[in-house]
This record gives sequence, structure tokens and C-alpha cells, in this order.
Amino acid sequence: MSSSVQLFRDQRYHELKAQCLQQGRLFEDPEFPASDESLYYDSAAKGKVEWKRPKDLCEDPHLLVDGMSSHDFHQGKLGNCWFVAACSCLALRKSLWQQVIPDYKEQEWDPKNPRKYAGIFHFRFWRFGEWTEVVVDDLLPTENGELIYCHSNVRNEFWSALLEKAYAKLAGSYQALDGGCAAEALVDFTGAVAESINLAEGKYGEVISEQMKLFEDLMKVHKRGGFISCSISSSGRPSEAETAMGLIVGHAYSVTAIRKLRLGERLLFSFKAEKLFMIRLRNPWGKKEWHGAWSDSSEEWKKVSDSERKDLGLTVENDGEFWMTFEDWCQNFTDVDICRTVNTSYFSLHKTWEKEIMSGAWAKHPEPLLNRSGGCFDNRDTFLQNPQYLFDIKKAEDKVLVSLQQEDRRKYRKEGKGDNITIGFEIFKVEDNRSYRLHKLTVQERVATSPYSNTRSVFLRRTLQHGRYVLIPTTYMPGVPTAFILRLYTDVPSKLRELKADRPEMTCWSLLCGYPCKVTQIKVHSAEGLQKQDRSGRADPYVLIKCENQSWRSPVQHGTTSPVFNTQVIFYGKDIDSPVTIQVWNRSLLSDAFLGQAVLAAPPG
Repeated sequence: MSSSVQLFRDQRYHELKAQCLQQGRLFEDPEFPASDESLYYDSAAKGKVEWKRPKDLCEDPHLLVDGMSSHDFHQGKLGNCWFVAACSCLALRKSLWQQVIPDYKEQEWDPKNPRKYAGIFHFRFWRFGEWTEVVVDDLLPTENGELIYCHSNVRNEFWSALLEKAYAKLAGSYQALDGGCAAEALVDFTGAVAESINLAEGKYGEVISEQMKLFEDLMKVHKRGGFISCSISSSGRPSEAETAMGLIVGHAYSVTAIRKLRLGERLLFSFKAEKLFMIRLRNPWGKKEWHGAWSDSSEEWKKVSDSERKDLGLTVENDGEFWMTFEDWCQNFTDVDICRTVNTSYFSLHKTWEKEIMSGAWAKHPEPLLNRSGGCFDNRDTFLQNPQYLFDIKKAEDKVLVSLQQEDRRKYRKEGKGDNITIGFEIFKVEDNRSYRLHKLTVQERVATSPYSNTRSVFLRRTLQHGRYVLIPTTYMPGVPTAFILRLYTDVPSKLRELKADRPEMTCWSLLCGYPCKVTQIKVHSAEGLQKQDRSGRADPYVLIKCENQSWRSPVQHGTTSPVFNTQVIFYGKDIDSPVTIQVWNRSLLSDAFLGQAVLAAPPG
């Protein structure tokens, strides 16, 4: 996929701005006009809205006032707290918001040169593997001279309202942003990898060891530039109801800090202290906070020195930001969205990942060999009629991160098809020399299944052993067409590629020499009782499998006379009667030693 920037609706910011300046007019966007069709996809939702430019709403408009902070803005009338929570997270990282708001100084109002202003802005979002530039005018929806959607708490600052407009344009309308999850917007702001965790299902509120593992993981994510948001599921309760502890149900909060806090006296050679695991959250409304332990004005803060409080940035205003213990957080919230910025830079102190990215689609076809929409593993007859991707694990074992993301469906809300599709994927360990699609599962081993979810992306972390694997992305139900992107991160390159061919190609050569008429699949699990090959009584064996003029050699198993090979191979043969020979050899510096063999006769069947 290219790293170049795609233009949304082919609009070129610099050209459009130059035209407006030349003609002495302010830009009006024909692709997202200041009208009801840009506000609503549902005609029943209409209200009395006036579109106004920032200069009509205040005297000295600015894109940014005194930089950007996670306190800069509040949610408006729209149910898009998830978008505002994502903006809160974005505001914490200058290097990332500068990607989303390119040349922010050039886009800023210049009071000394008002003629340089053309009422046009541009923003960038990571969409489906590529950065996409979106151009907007500065006409914003208002009622009674006030912005009705996302707005800054400083009257003359407009970056959040304009960013929201660009995002609404991508989605088709402002109304299409109603309801969502913060991870989706964060992926669009950064290209990060999203993971959703259900705190209740994972028993994080009850099992302390799980809680600590999660705390360490989230602290690492936050330190390395990732983002976290959380919410309380509204199942059985009205959305936006307030709990007894002051938290809002069905509402996205952004996590703005994660810290270990020490309470107690620092003595000369020891530390008599209680260690607390703390998390700081922000409510996008800019008000309504947690009332429990460690809330802004609670007794607990008296145990903390003034300098420590200052270091933690504790304020006692009702500004929507508050601290709580990690244990309380696990017990009060139900859902967490984590966005990991996976490091692929070689010039980094942290672990560097090798990234592979593929775009694909589930597509229906009446011919089974051409159908690519077979549904999940439960649909045994059609499951293998999905796209299939091959990759290799080159190390003895490797940690693998996989992200499967479906296309954003908000733009289809007008047609009543805006809901996410339930998606997931399966990973199989396959024959070490496989290069054609799977049509039947025999010796292959099912090693991983992702969660199946109707979120925009699903994520899986697994440690896989050396070998070749096939990853099969699926919709839950068969016959549901949509596009997707697949991202795979490994420690060493995995050579991810799509399997497209069903069998060896028929060529002129195969007419002369014969076309394969049998398929042989072999799995060699282990060997026992091999001869000792050195003074310490060990051996370095490998297995060599031959069929006709084809052969495959396994990796060497070092220092053992009872090796576990766990190797699978597949051969396409022309001679039905040709046997399969399985030999075990010992690896040696001078010449390898033959240890034994088994010959399998190959009658047809």
C-alpha cells in the first residue's frame, strides 16, 4: 500500500485556496454543503440550524489558542462522546495531532493579513491503510449564535469544530457520527491497532493477578504513545444515566494518565510505603466526575504531599477530569478500547515490529471455487471459500499481532446498512511447503481463533511456533460482502501473501511430462530412540521427506535423541505408485550422518 496521501473527493486544498484568494471570496464546499443533507441522513431528525463562519461567532477566531490540551473542548448535542474522547487522547500527543492537522501554522488565522484567509481547512485521517486528506469550508452549524456540536471551552478556538466537520464529511453527515467507539476514531487519527477488552468477562474486577497484568500492559501502551478509552455498558439501563458514584452509563471516557503512586515516608535507606495503582480519566462533557475514593476533593488526597499532588496535576475543579484506583476502575467500568501504536521504526529503543498489510474483500460467487464469502468455521461446507493468507514464522517461536479491520460502514447509514458486520479470523498451522489454497482440513492444525465481534476491527496476540501458517479472515455469516484490511506484525519478516491458486498450473510442459494426479499429505510428529552421535550422548537430527523428485527438509532439532519435528508437507505427484520416503539425518559440520528411514507405499485412495 502506498504511503502517499489520497485526496477525498479529489479536492486539492492548495489549488482551491489559491482560487478563492485570487477571486477574493471565501470557500464554500460543494461536496459538503451548508445544508440539512450534510447534517442528517434521516429526514425526521431536522431542526432549525444556521450555518455561520467563525468570524460571525467571535471577534478574534483562531485554529488553536495556546496550543492544544485534552481540556480544550466539549461534546455538543450529538451522541459522539466517543469522537470527543478520541480527540482528548489525540491532544496529549503533539507528533500525532500534527499529522491530523497538517501545516497548522499555515492554516491559522493571521490578524495582520486578513486577506490571506479563504475560509478553507484540510485534515488528514488514516483510512483503510492510507492517509486521506479531507477539505472543508469554515461554515459551522449553530443555534442562537452558539455551536451545537463539538466546541472549544475557549470561545475563539475552532480546531475541534472544524476537525469534527471533516470527520462528518467522511462519514456522509454529522448524524452518521451518532454512536460509536473511541478506538475507531483513534485508528483514523493515527493508524494504530485497536483492541477491545470486556472487563467483566475477563474477571478483572475480581482476580487481582489479572488486574495487575492489565495494569502493566496499559501502562506500557500509554508510555509508548498508545491510547485508552473506557465506558460502562448500558445493558438494562438508560444510556447517559448517572451511577451512584457519578459515572455516566454508555459514555466514552478517555484515559489521560496511568501511574503508580507511593504513599508514606521516604526514609534514609528504606521506603515504608503503600503502593497505589492509579488511573486518570476525562469525561468529554467537561463536567460530571467520579464521587468515590480519590475523587478530586476526597480525604485520601490528604495522604499525598503537595509536590506529589502538583506532579499528578490534581485540580479540584469540576472539569471532567478525575483520578481513581485501578481496582475501582476495573470494578466500575465494563469495556476498554486500547489503541496500540505499533513501533515499526528501526531507530527506536523499544521493540521493533515487522509489519505486513493486505487489503481484501469478502465477495459472493455462485461457483464454490470462486466464492470468497464462506462465513465462520461453523459453516464447515463453505468456510474454506474465504480469502486465505499465507505467512511464515522463521524463529523457533515468535509473538504475532494480527488486526483485521472492515471498511467503515457509517457512509451506508442513509441506505439503512450502516451497522458493522460481525467479523473474525482463524489461523491454521499448515504444510511447510504449501503454496495453494486449502480445500479440505486434514493434517492442518487449528492454532488460533480471534474473538468474533461486530466492532470495526478485531485484534489477536499469539505466540506461534516455527512453521508455515494460513490465516483465514471471515464474516460470521456466509454471503456477506464487504472490504477489509489485514495487518500482521512479527519480529522477523513473515512474507504475508494471499493464496489465489487452487492447484498447480496446467502448462504446455505438463502436457508433455504429465499433470499431477495425486496429492500426498504427510505429518511427521517425532522420532524416538535415535543413536547417540556425540560424547555427551546427544544428536542434532532433522527429517528429510521425499516423493518422486520432490523433497522437504525440516529444521534441525538440537541436542536430542527424541526429537519432536511436528512438520507437515504436501506433494503433488504424477506417479500413483511412487512411495514416500521419510529419512532421519544427523546434522554435522563435515558431513551429515544417515540415521534411518521409513518407506510408505502409496496405493491410490
